[in-house]
Amino acid sequence: MKHQRLYINIDHIATVRQARRGASPDPVEGAIACERAGADGITAHLREDRRHIQDDDVERLATAITTVFNLEMACTDEMLALAERLRPHQVTLVPERREEVTTEGGLDVSHDPARIADGLARLNAAGIRTSLFIAPDLHAVDRSLALGAAAIELHTGPYAHGASDPATLRALRDASRHGASIGLAVHAGHGLTVENVQPVAAIPEIEELNIGHSVVSRAIFIGLADAVRELRAAMDAARAFS
Repeated sequence: MKHQRLYINIDHIATVRQARRGASPDPVEGAIACERAGADGITAHLREDRRHIQDDDVERLATAITTVFNLEMACTDEMLALAERLRPHQVTLVPERREEVTTEGGLDVSHDPARIADGLARLNAAGIRTSLFIAPDLHAVDRSLALGAAAIELHTGPYAHGASDPATLRALRDASRHGASIGLAVHAGHGLTVENVQPVAAIPEIEELNIGHSVVSRAIFIGLADAVRELRAAMDAARAFS
């Protein structure tokens, strides 16, 4: 089966740093360590409230990363202008509510579609690969294509929090198959761990997984490089035996 890319989200390295408002741990240093350990790319979410990743981090990541930089952001004029200037390889548009602890659901692609379509058009015109973080819903998949996205990232949170319910994995499989059939690149992420990643990694249409919190958490005990390698091995095993 085709190699499945692993992008490591380094947001929560910045979360630890921001607890003291100091200089360490440096998420850019962490990104480089992840690349050396086998990550195919690095993801970072610049939130409007700057709760973890800061503007300076994004500026440095854009030049320091040697693999692929996937910038997650809200579809706002401020963020779009930043992306147009820095031109990361990929931008994933995500929903954002200041009161949430983490991203709680997929982007509502039926709400204010003109704004989303305009944002995607601006990013596409800048030569940036575009992705929408959406629920594993067939209507959302179709709308993503109509709005102009090149890729979708399926929200795996419902699966991660309810893996015992076969409907959650079935929804991911169905959305992945449908997305690929209509020409979208299919990615997935949120809440995935070494323990639960294999059924998702085994879905053949999913080209890329974005995983962060579990890697940073595991790194506390075994180190960042080994946490990346451990996850990579679980993904590869799932692809080899599916």
